[in-house]
Amino acid sequence: MSELEAEIKRLIISALKLEDLTPDDIATDEPLFGDGLGLDSIDGLEMGIALRKAYGLKIETANEELRQHFATVGTLARFVAANREAA
Repeated sequence: MSELEAEIKRLIISALKLEDLTPDDIATDEPLFGDGLGLDSIDGLEMGIALRKAYGLKIETANEELRQHFATVGTLARFVAANREAA
């Protein structure tokens, strides 16, 4: 697991108040929504806000492409790496 993937897992747990989970409980390739981790659209909005704050992302209106980026921790890490503002 990359450091960015670990950061994103911790961010998901913190932002969504999933205190009963640890980063090791979330598989990098596990779906975040539906049958995987079980997140819903409200969780997705909260995650988007947390990602904006943490990484300076500019996330526009939700569309199919954005949904694909939010599919797993792995896809989210690649999206963050490609789009975060330089610190």
